Amino acid sequence: MENNTNNSIKHAGYVSKITANRIEISLDGNINCAACNAKSACGVSDSDIKIVEIQNNHTLSINERVDVVMENSLGLKAVFWGYVFPFILLFSVLIITSLFVKEWIAGLLALFVLIPYYLLLYFNQNTLRKIFTVSVLKHN
Repeated sequence: MENNTNNSIKHAGYVSKITANRIEISLDGNINCAACNAKSACGVSDSDIKIVEIQNNHTLSINERVDVVMENSLGLKAVFWGYVFPFILLFSVLIITSLFVKEWIAGLLALFVLIPYYLLLYFNQNTLRKIFTVSVLKHN
């Protein structure tokens, strides 16, 4: 992962699969992730290969080398909606319900409140795909 001066993150990869409306890009494991400040929020450094799906509006071919570019702010938004907000939701429900019911019931209710939240994210994935866009640059 390379951190650019124009507030974006660039990561090298290759086209691994092409369908009628989607392109899958496999991101390479990168030794630069160890020194990156955003590695804890990024998730690319967790394993050797990550897959990114984009809309098929590019003229790319299988195994073509590309760079995937994403704005820094999008990574922070993804961490917020994927981890921070659910934690706040869980903790709030736990505190409020523990005032009225037994602790173990409050704990279960706090966990179960995450089910509709993640279902809401799942059913709004088309909207989220429009918000969390990445750019693809071909290697020369």
